[in-house]
Amino acid sequence: MDFPKLYHSWILWIGDGTGLPDAILHIHAGLAILLLVRIVSRRSLATFLPFAVVAAAELGNETMDYLSYGLRVSDTLADLGNTLCWPLVISLGVRLRPMALRDRPERRGEA
Repeated sequence: MDFPKLYHSWILWIGDGTGLPDAILHIHAGLAILLLVRIVSRRSLATFLPFAVVAAAELGNETMDYLSYGLRVSDTLADLGNTLCWPLVISLGVRLRPMALRDRPERRGEA
């Protein structure tokens, strides 16, 4: 059994079934994985665990692409950018946002 070819046929099936271009599928997949890991792990997006899982999943996807097609640098960079951009922006935004007044330690009587 040739797992990279099987994986690629599954990816083509998803693309054909949805009718969406590859770039849009990468964006949706990155966001879906981010939110799924957030829900399942019950960890905040600020912990970067959900983002790390998105990055690991994309690394796995690009490894399968490499095993199926060989090295295609421009395609790989576009896929990485499309998959990781919005999950990274969301994770950084949650991490760097000012803490709500009601959540600040001094407000709750903590030092």
